[in-house]
Amino acid sequence: MTDNGKQAAVAFAETMPAPVSPGGEPTDRIFADEISRQTDFAFDATTVQVFDNMVSRSVPFYGEIQRMTCELAAEFGAPGSTLYDLGCSTGTTLQALESYVDPSVRFVGYDNSPEMVARAKEKLADTPSARVRDVQLADVHEPFVIADASVTIMLFTLQFVRPLHRERVIRTIADGTRPNGAIILAEKVIESETLFNRLFIDNYYDMKRRHGYSEMEISQKREALENVLVPYRIEENRDLLLANGFTKFQEFFRWYNFAGMIAVK
Repeated sequence: MTDNGKQAAVAFAETMPAPVSPGGEPTDRIFADEISRQTDFAFDATTVQVFDNMVSRSVPFYGEIQRMTCELAAEFGAPGSTLYDLGCSTGTTLQALESYVDPSVRFVGYDNSPEMVARAKEKLADTPSARVRDVQLADVHEPFVIADASVTIMLFTLQFVRPLHRERVIRTIADGTRPNGAIILAEKVIESETLFNRLFIDNYYDMKRRHGYSEMEISQKREALENVLVPYRIEENRDLLLANGFTKFQEFFRWYNFAGMIAVK
């Protein structure tokens, strides 16, 4: 992007109010002050407090991705089966799925952050339901259980799984999925062509400026994520799924360097 284009984007951002998360959660200011010694990004108690606001401002069309995920899950959620949300964070997706998916489908959420698990349980407790629901502390870098699944959801989760473990994770999911069951993913992605990769990332940072993030916040969060978020190309994600138990693949959402994908066993 040209300097004039960047200046225009910043000027436009200053006229736009930052999105407010539906629950009125505290505003994400984690990287607003200069950090003298940068550490890797962590889903700790500080992040959990502002997480819903963070994703609403950092993930393009986050609400639409959630809605599309719910619609797709409703198509594949077979009565009497189990739906898993891996990396369920604060329980937003499980909460949203409630009115879409057959009430006989069991919901199981996994997250490796104790603070996230506690917050997800609180949110689900505020959403009355007759279905069986369970949120558990689990790290997919270690062995985990998927059984009788008709749907598994991973929204911006696989990108945080170390590449060495991704094949095992997808194989575990596929092995525990019913025939014709689905996995629904949303991920940051990269491009093989450097020109487009740079262009898409530049436009993503402009989106963050429009949503109220400063240059310091954008820069410091990028550094914090560098060692923990490892995006793949769309083709790499597709090949990973098709080589490890799924037979059909389709991209259902795309905004620059963000993608939604579904694969069916």
